[in-house]
Amino acid sequence: MPRFPLIPTIVVALAVALMIALGVWQLERRGEKLAALQLYAQNLNKPKMAFPRLPVGDENLFRRADAFCLEVVGWQSQGGRSAKGTNGFRHIAQCRTGAEGPVLLIDMGVATNPSFKPVWKGGQVTGTITHAPDHRPMLAGMFDTEPKHLMLISESAAPGLEPTSKPDLSSVPNNHLSYAVQWFLFALVASVIYVLALRWRQKPQASPSSSRP
Repeated sequence: MPRFPLIPTIVVALAVALMIALGVWQLERRGEKLAALQLYAQNLNKPKMAFPRLPVGDENLFRRADAFCLEVVGWQSQGGRSAKGTNGFRHIAQCRTGAEGPVLLIDMGVATNPSFKPVWKGGQVTGTITHAPDHRPMLAGMFDTEPKHLMLISESAAPGLEPTSKPDLSSVPNNHLSYAVQWFLFALVASVIYVLALRWRQKPQASPSSSRP
């Protein structure tokens, strides 16, 4: 009778346990995301606030805020959509707000030409708080506990630009339940396959001599 494969069994058991743990974690994340969506919906109706100067979490997402751009020190450009629904390139101003402190990012509008050079030099801005562009790999962003940087989408566009579409609450993904189901299915499939492999391995094999006439 074949020996019981102890080490492979331990490896498979650890892998299945990890899949189940990831599924449970996704269920916990789903609850957190539902609570966050409720907060964001409330933020839509809250009065304006001053744009937070210090790094904070996401509790102020989708809230209107005021900010003052003392000086534009640079621009970023990336794909986006205007309030009219046309595709183009968002122009994000990198603003200095004082002698010290982090750079403030303000989305000043969309242009069809990616090489367009805005002439806006700064000033008072009212807009909606959202996440700044994040160029980290998706996997790194999932496990990084550091809060994402925030920026302001201005309600008034810079000269030559169209206002950027406001952040949409429906754009916030909440697919943690489907991820949890996937991890649980992976664990189930891995367990079934390994049990079948063990049964096949322990099944008596016909010897060559027994097959002779």
